Amino acid sequence: MPIDAAKALAAEPRTGEISWNSKDVQLYHLGVGAGVPATDPDELRYTLESRLHVLPSFATVAGSGSPGVISGLSMPGIEVDLARVLHGGQSLTVHRPLPVTGTATATHRIAAVYDKGKAAVLVLRTEVADAEGPLWTNDAQIFVRGEGGWGGDRGPSARLAPPTGEPDRTVERPIREDQTLLYRLSGDWNPLHADPEFAKVAGFERPILHGLCTYGITLKAVVDTLLGGDVTRVRSYVTRFAGVVYPGETLRIRMWRQEGAVRVAVSAVEREDAPVLADTLVEHT
Repeated sequence: MPIDAAKALAAEPRTGEISWNSKDVQLYHLGVGAGVPATDPDELRYTLESRLHVLPSFATVAGSGSPGVISGLSMPGIEVDLARVLHGGQSLTVHRPLPVTGTATATHRIAAVYDKGKAAVLVLRTEVADAEGPLWTNDAQIFVRGEGGWGGDRGPSARLAPPTGEPDRTVERPIREDQTLLYRLSGDWNPLHADPEFAKVAGFERPILHGLCTYGITLKAVVDTLLGGDVTRVRSYVTRFAGVVYPGETLRIRMWRQEGAVRVAVSAVEREDAPVLADTLVEHT
């Protein structure tokens, strides 16, 4: 079997130093749609260095600290065909507010390997800490089609009970035609998001938006709409990637208040509300 679960789980973590500064934060914020309108005081908190705060989803790109699919799949015990790989979900736990400028240690490991029958699921975990202690923990759930069926643990279900009633808020966020080109400058250089020919070979009519870009756009909408613009209130954020987004489309973001949390569903307006993010939950103070 190309995936040796025992070997992958027993492998020594990979550790390295990462760093970032205000320019990295500003670039990420622009990549997830901040700065419109450019002179709006609420938007200046994302774009102007003298007022800058950090959207917690910046953790997925900080210092290129997340292992990503390709590097994560080079861990011991894992040998798979990248054409069979899908980024199925992402979760983030914030231990402290992210600083505008920082240097930290990032530790990457395979936290779990699950057998879903027709696929294997790898949980790629990144834990980041600085001199003051833990900052954040990122988990990327990676589906590898055709690699299940060895009789291993199926793992927990990521599905949540559907929210009930009408959403408390619904907002729409247009995706710029050049959104992928801007977002990829934060470190995800996968040609699927920029090269039309590569996208066609991968089975898409044209380049698609990064799932983690949609992830960031959605968190910003929740913070700005229901959390009073206070990024420090976010404690955790989990989602399942349910569909693709094409540049030029519009995201419809529905939000339901819960005690200490916000349930979210995201869809593509122009494709009859095709699901984009599902089983999405933002926990907050």
